[in-house]
Amino acid sequence: MDFARVWAYSDMIIEGLQVTMLASVIALLASLFFGTLVAVMRISPFKSLNWLGSAYVEFFRNIPLLLIILSVFFIFTPKGWIAGTIGLTIYTTAFIAEAIRAGIQSIPKGQMEAARSTGLTYGQAMILIILPQAIKVVIPPLGNQFLNLVKNSSLLAMVAGGDLMYQADLISSITFKTMDTYVFIAGFYLILTIPLSFLVKYLEKRFALSG
Repeated sequence: MDFARVWAYSDMIIEGLQVTMLASVIALLASLFFGTLVAVMRISPFKSLNWLGSAYVEFFRNIPLLLIILSVFFIFTPKGWIAGTIGLTIYTTAFIAEAIRAGIQSIPKGQMEAARSTGLTYGQAMILIILPQAIKVVIPPLGNQFLNLVKNSSLLAMVAGGDLMYQADLISSITFKTMDTYVFIAGFYLILTIPLSFLVKYLEKRFALSG
């Protein structure tokens, strides 16, 4: 393995790492926000919201992420990084919504009834009482989705998103060190995912103790 030859293009690797991290963080925060919104819609007492939330989850959860990214790229924006980040957000939102919905439904119904009896609206009770407890319950599945999101960001390369995998393709074509390049780049994905995995485990233990 001639990693020194690959590292000679460290400026490209670092640029790709920055793009991957930025796309992952933006998609992570956006999908957590929209996933929570869709989850609340799925268990809403209003049938129209319930139907919309269910339709979103079932549609985007059952089609390939690459197809979503390509659709955004060709239909909405030719900028690969933006298209990839939007595609990641749309796709991950569906899975996070299901995880949070399960967490919400694990909370005893009496808590919502008690909150409503104090004068809180449905929305206030959900935000102040139910969701904080539900998030604690679903830390492990949420963590898995965030890890998957970082790995799925490699598909930005398919639309010239400038990410790690895109830079790896370029370096491989320049050096003709295909296996060396991809093995080396895999190490950078591990640098991103392993600390996140430990963070998820730490949060899981902390919430378990506080709960």
